[in-house]
Amino acid sequence: MTDILAGYFQHTPVAGILLGLALVVFGVVGVRLSVVDFRSHLLPNRIVLPAYPLAGVLLGSAALWASDAGRALTMVGGAAVLWLAYFLLRVVYPAGMGFGDVKLAGWLGLYLGFVGWGQLLWATFAAFGLGALWGLVLILSRRGTLKSAIPFGPFMIAGAALVLAVPSVG
Repeated sequence: MTDILAGYFQHTPVAGILLGLALVVFGVVGVRLSVVDFRSHLLPNRIVLPAYPLAGVLLGSAALWASDAGRALTMVGGAAVLWLAYFLLRVVYPAGMGFGDVKLAGWLGLYLGFVGWGQLLWATFAAFGLGALWGLVLILSRRGTLKSAIPFGPFMIAGAALVLAVPSVG
């Protein structure tokens, strides 16, 4: 995302500012949701749902302002695909994932779709890898078992943040 941000600032500062604001929203909402999820194992609608239009408007406006309508389309597609993938995981194994994670996936999909399909895939792998690593740490430290519930939202956010921080290839 950093390379896209730089390109947008070069092309038109307004698009760069809009994209920068979208990243600030990602950071603020992501940190808030991570803290809440670690404490309560919940991702509240009052935080997740308003983040959708805020991110959608900022990212979409940045793309359109920079005459990059393709990004606006993949942004919407990314949100739909990631929401659906997590929804299917929820249907297959309801005890393993809450519906808050499904809603969060759609919001993260806006950002990840904006940067590209490969990044969406890598962020998903990173989320599951980070979550598994955390579970392993809990088991090895004897603070958890294979049956322990862990909040997955922070790992979804961290995986997306890692991918967004890496410049795109190609």
